[in-house]
Formats: sequence, structure tokens, C-alpha cells
Amino acid sequence: MTRKSLFIGRQNLSNLRKLELPPQGLNTLFGVQDQNIKYLESLLDVSIGARGNELLIDGDPRDIETVEKILREFGELFAEGNTFTDKELRDAFKQIAEDRAYSLKDYFLKARFNPSGKKQVAPKTANQRKYLDAIASNDLVFGIGVAGTGKSFLAVAMAVDALFKKQVSRIILTRPAVEAGERLGFLPGDLQEKVDPYLRPLYDALFDLVDGERVTKMLEKRIIEIAPLAFMRGRTLADAFIILDEAQNTTSEQMKMFLTRIGFGSKAVVTGDTTQIDLPRGQRSGLKEAEIVLAGLEEIEFVYFNDKDVVRHKLVQMIVKAYENQSENDGREDANAARR
Repeated sequence: MTRKSLFIGRQNLSNLRKLELPPQGLNTLFGVQDQNIKYLESLLDVSIGARGNELLIDGDPRDIETVEKILREFGELFAEGNTFTDKELRDAFKQIAEDRAYSLKDYFLKARFNPSGKKQVAPKTANQRKYLDAIASNDLVFGIGVAGTGKSFLAVAMAVDALFKKQVSRIILTRPAVEAGERLGFLPGDLQEKVDPYLRPLYDALFDLVDGERVTKMLEKRIIEIAPLAFMRGRTLADAFIILDEAQNTTSEQMKMFLTRIGFGSKAVVTGDTTQIDLPRGQRSGLKEAEIVLAGLEEIEFVYFNDKDVVRHKLVQMIVKAYENQSENDGREDANAARR
């Protein structure tokens, strides 16, 4: 590890703050090649370095206060025996920079959870954290935004957590069986085998969170049910955690049908990306309509994600942003053409 020397050549040190951490704590905090500290500096207008066990912070007074709080809480958590990975620290730094009311202790002691004992889950952005809080506090939540922002995975994680805590007795995962701009033609097999390809992303999230053998048994016992949206018609889903995925591909009638299936003791999450609607041209998306019809209703919350929430490969974030920019340009050109 290399700890960068601090403030060489700086003239104004009037805002300089100092605090101490144990040597091993500094090693963890700075990370390999100082990457953690450099990342924190990139998020806030500060310079951070070390002289022995002493940390020195200089920069914007408001940002210095934020960094001081981060470092003090890091020292307390480290002294209590908590462990940290570089990625966890950087995720926490990013969320605190986006929301100054958030803290390192919130991230490491409250935000992370382990639904089934297999994999720990933690929000990686402020909007993901808002989404998890909304699901915990409301019976119906809409998560709307671009691909790769964790909408479906986090919803499944919350469903698994609720099931294992016995807050619900079953999980129901559903999505409309709509081809994504392609004609797949005849699919062999029985009905379940025909619809499984459409539901595969939900299976992937489930098996990522729970041991495969356990998932298989719960599927056999119908404790977990994964089915196309059409299978929901005529049912009342009580004491269940229900997730409607890819909701942008529901029709108005399908969305109304789904929302009126919710029974006593149930919680529902609806996820979708309104930039990827695969319905036939001229058919209105049930998700877009629900945004308008249900806006302002109590106990229903809408959480919106953007390109900054993309948690896949960094190229995905760049691609999403590029398409958003192109869409905005196309909109301006259409508006200019209409005025001519």
C-alpha cells in the first residue's frame, strides 16, 4: 500500500483538520494504491493524506465536515471489529456524497441484509436505498428506470427476506410474456417450458440469492411461484410478496388486472423500463398509464432510477446515457420540425 503525501505545494491550509486512526485501519481505509481515498476525493472537494497515524484533511469546509464524519465513523466501526472491502467503502462513499444525511454506520449496520444466508445484499446508490426503504414502508411500490439499475434483483431480495422472516407465506413472481422486438416462432415443450424463457431473469435472481436445492423445493411446494402475467387473472393473492417485472410491456387492462389481485397481508412491487416497450405499435403501456392514474395516492410510492444507478459494467452506464442523449436530440428535432 502507498499512502500519498499531503498538501505539497498548497498555500492555504486554513481549513486543515486532523484526526488519528490505528495503522491497520489506515491500510484498510486507503486501499490498494490509495484507490479508496482517491475516490472519496473525487466525490468531494477535499484532499486527504496521512503523516504516520495522523490523517489530514483540507478543502471546502462543508466537504471537510462530511469527510470528518466518515473517517470518525470508520474508526469506530473498525475498532468494533467490522471488516470492509474496497468496493463496499467506495459504494458507501458515493451514497454519502449524494445524501449528506446518510452515514457510514447507516451503510454498514443498517442498509445491508442477508435474505437467506447465501448472499449479502446492499444498496449501491442513493436511489437503490430509497427503493428498499419504500418497499419496506409501503404495500405497493413502482420501481421505474433503465436496465441494470437493480430494480428486479432488489425486489426479489426483499421478497426472499420477507419470506424467510415469515412476514409473508409465499412469493409470486410474474411478468408479461412479450417478445423483445423479435419473433421467436414456435417453442417446443409443454406450457411451462414455453413460458420459462420469458421468466428466466426472475429465476436467475432467485437462484443467486437462495441455494438451488432450497429454491427447487419451494417451487415444487408452490411457496415460490413464477408464472406469466396471464396466469394471474381471476386470482386473489393474499399473504404474498408479489413482483410484476417488465411492467412496461403490460397493457392497460393487464396492469389493472394485476393491481386488483392484491389481497390482505400482501405486498406488491412493480418494475419496468419505459424506454424499452415491446408492445405492438399504438398500444398503450399499462405502466405509463399507472404513473398517471395512481400519482399522489397514499401508500403507493414511485421510485425512479437513472443512468447513475446502473450497477453493471461501466460501459452499460455509458451506453444508457448515450441512448438517453440521442432520444432527447430526436425529441428536439421533432419539436423543431413541427414548428416549421
